[in-house]
Amino acid sequence: MKKIISVVGTRPNFIKIAPIIRALEPYKSQFTHRLCHTGQHFDEKMSTIFFDELEMPKPDFYLGINQGSHAVQTAGIMVEFEKVLMNEKPDLVIVPGDVNSTMACSLAAAKLSVKIAHVESGLRSFDRDMPEEVNRIITDVLSDYLFVTEESGLTNLKNEGVKQEKIFFTGNTMIDSLVYFQEKINCSSALESLKLEEGNYILVTFHRPSNVDNDAGLTEIISFLNELAMFKKVVFPIHPRTKSNLQKLPVANNLNPNLVLLNPLGYFDFLKLVKNAIVVITDSGGIQEETTFLGVPCVTVRNNTERPSTVDVGTNILTGTNLAIVTSTVHNIMQGDKKAGRLPEKWDGHAAERIVSVLSNNIGSR
Repeated sequence: MKKIISVVGTRPNFIKIAPIIRALEPYKSQFTHRLCHTGQHFDEKMSTIFFDELEMPKPDFYLGINQGSHAVQTAGIMVEFEKVLMNEKPDLVIVPGDVNSTMACSLAAAKLSVKIAHVESGLRSFDRDMPEEVNRIITDVLSDYLFVTEESGLTNLKNEGVKQEKIFFTGNTMIDSLVYFQEKINCSSALESLKLEEGNYILVTFHRPSNVDNDAGLTEIISFLNELAMFKKVVFPIHPRTKSNLQKLPVANNLNPNLVLLNPLGYFDFLKLVKNAIVVITDSGGIQEETTFLGVPCVTVRNNTERPSTVDVGTNILTGTNLAIVTSTVHNIMQGDKKAGRLPEKWDGHAAERIVSVLSNNIGSR
């Protein structure tokens, strides 16, 4: 019997790991599975909602590391996760995504010679000013099993000299969750409760510190959203920290009534809003993938993306950070100039099954 510990630290991690937990169920004779929550993004209410909605078991280990700089947070997670590893002695650690928890737990595992599986491997923005890019690169270097979501990941890992036998093109477990929960997403009453009409509002998310943690950047974004709200209702689920930053700025006293600021939403309600928006404007990574699967136009306010399939194949448009260009792009979409997209290969809802099959054939039988 082999022991696996999966690591989650942020809400996108929950979405990516939940399908793997389900896919492991038929393999109970081969694997014992434990779940570790680092606490990186811990909000008791929202964490509970996500765990409940995604049908995830209560974490076996909670590290409680959710404060401090990148270095402080990474070090704290490493110290606490090392204790878990030494007590549990797992055969494999599964780390999803590109957050500090991903890298920190990979480092701790590698130092103890524990095998590592990286879910969402090979993605590259080629911008090392992004902390996530550093996390991705280090995690991939340390990993024994690299599970790739899109073709760019295969190319990147090959160019970096990763051995072919470590690389597995399995698809996207974030899409697995979206497929599995489609019915519950459709049943969400978010539109009714917010008095929104299908296809008649803009959904916005901004979370990158460069956008929301400085006065000038946040003022520019709110002014841009105020302008858009002259034409369509704009719905902006806003992080409490961003909301607090906003309340200190003069622009907060002059919000367009059509600009609707919301507290963070649960998984089903948020995806219901994504699915029925005329366009989604974001600086997120995962939302680029979800909009591509749902066929919803997405405008990504960044100068690069680690998910190029959403641009090359899907419905995503990478505009850069010039908000005048973003405004023009959004108006074109609202006037019907929508990009036709299709699904990237293996975004079919079965990525987790392929991942667990690889694990079963490689470590489960030894």
